[in-house]
Amino acid sequence: MDGAPDPRQIENLLLRYEVEQFFNHEAELLDTRQFESWLDLLSEDIRYWMPLTRNQEFGKWDEQHTREGKDLNWFDEGKFELEQRVKQIMTGMHWAEEPISRTCHMISNLQVLNGGDGTIDTRCRFLVYRNRAETETDFFVGKRHDTLRRDADSFMIATRKIFLDQSVLLAKNLTIFF
Repeated sequence: MDGAPDPRQIENLLLRYEVEQFFNHEAELLDTRQFESWLDLLSEDIRYWMPLTRNQEFGKWDEQHTREGKDLNWFDEGKFELEQRVKQIMTGMHWAEEPISRTCHMISNLQVLNGGDGTIDTRCRFLVYRNRAETETDFFVGKRHDTLRRDADSFMIATRKIFLDQSVLLAKNLTIFF
C-alpha cells in the first residue's frame, strides 16, 4: 500500500521515544535529588568520563578534549566512585552542597544510533543549570555520548562521555551529575 509507514521507521521512532523518556526520568531523579534511585540506572561496569576541554587552533578539532587514559579529566569514574560521591553528598555535611544546589537538566538534539551487541548509542546536547545560596549560578553546556543496555523494562547506562563546551570551568565545584 502506497504511503504506508515503513515498519523500521516506526520501530526507530518508538525506540527514540523510549530513550527520550528514559533520559527525562533520569533528569527528574537528578533534579529532585533522588541520587540513590539514579544510581540504579547505572550498570555495574559503567564508565563515567568527562575530559577537559582545551582551546585549539583552527583545524585541530580532534584535539580539543583531553585523551582517555592519557591526560587529565574532570571525571573518570566507575559505579563505586559514583556511589561514594552520592554517599558523601547525602550525609548533609558536604561543604560544597551546603546549602544544597538546585538543578535543572535539559536534554536536546537526541540521536539514537544502533550500537551493536545489544547496546544503543546515543548523542545529545545538554544544559544543566545550577543555583545555590543567593547568588551562585552556574551553566554547564555540552554534548553527551551514552551507551545504553536494555534492562528488563527500560535501560541501564553503560557508558557516559560528557564533553563540556567551556574550556574554563567557572563553577566553584563539580558536585552535580550530568
